[in-house]
Amino acid sequence: MRTRQKLSPKGRVTRDEVSAAGERFEQRGRGAISNQTGRYEPETRTAFDDGWETIEAPAGRMDTSLTAETARTLISFNRSPDIHFDRSVNPYRGCEHGCVYCFARPTHAYNGLSAGLDFESRLFFKPNGPELLRRELSRPEYVPRVIALGVNTDAFQPAEKRLRLTRALLEVFAEFNHPVSLLTKSTLIQRDIDLVAPLAEKGLARVGISLTTLDPALSRRMEPRAATPKLRLETMRALSRAGIPVIAMTAPVIPGLNDDEIEALLEASAQAGASWAGYVLLRLPYEIKDLFHEWLVEHYPERAARIVNLIREMRGGKDYDPRWFERGRGRGPHAELIAQRFRRAARAHGLDGERPPLRTDLFRPLEGPGGQFLLDV
Repeated sequence: MRTRQKLSPKGRVTRDEVSAAGERFEQRGRGAISNQTGRYEPETRTAFDDGWETIEAPAGRMDTSLTAETARTLISFNRSPDIHFDRSVNPYRGCEHGCVYCFARPTHAYNGLSAGLDFESRLFFKPNGPELLRRELSRPEYVPRVIALGVNTDAFQPAEKRLRLTRALLEVFAEFNHPVSLLTKSTLIQRDIDLVAPLAEKGLARVGISLTTLDPALSRRMEPRAATPKLRLETMRALSRAGIPVIAMTAPVIPGLNDDEIEALLEASAQAGASWAGYVLLRLPYEIKDLFHEWLVEHYPERAARIVNLIREMRGGKDYDPRWFERGRGRGPHAELIAQRFRRAARAHGLDGERPPLRTDLFRPLEGPGGQFLLDV
């Protein structure tokens, strides 16, 4: 019996290790290669070759399931000093885009599910989200600050086209004149320009578009069900023409894989109308490190050892450093080189200006306690 091998958790990785770990488990049209057991599950499942060569057989079609959940609260708060918002709203859990690097994957473990294929095929949505948001914004003690919409998993993933939850939430933000920032890699946000543009005109909205590569082949492997790079640039252009401020997010930067595109990504974003740019170094917390290693071995075996070693060089010899301000930037010569190149390219293309804060002074709750509408004064 041959169990599937993993790369060593620390130190340098050799090409021999990569070769030993390189068995195929690919699921067509998905980002993750496997469905590794979640960290809270009582049993561990490991794929292995039992001698009948069934492990090489093509996997059957994996459909996406959607499960409604009744949320008790909608706005999530955080105290992380290294991110620019202290609250967020996520109408979906799990994401069909299937980005192999997604930092939100480990959250599926709280439901006894895998951060691998489960995360991108077993999705949850909150049908009572708009009602909850209206109620929470109406509380007398509520103090308005920018809410990040869809920052954990994309609020404009394929299910949104039918469910329209994100659109309903944007309608609530518009009712209350509440500031909102959005982050997506989907063209579907263009559907809601009629809501986002008036908010932006009041200084209440801006949109981040995630652009990780200009190479459609790499994008298709790394983000299999997300919009192509060309379509994301077209989305930037459409938003910008509508007067919506756009931030180009190069997230994540993966050393040895897409870091050579930094200058080209920022140039293309500026030409598409972006006003600012930001980046985040690849983060590999919890289960993501093994999922990403599997993906590298499957798709880029000749580069896998070098990429893993570069990542660990910027993380103190580990796959991930969770400390604030370190987790998004890394440290060491290679991390500093990436930072310098990004700053220089952003400056060259006018994407390094200071982002004006979104306004909170226009906020006006439409409902008071008990759901009574306030008089317009």
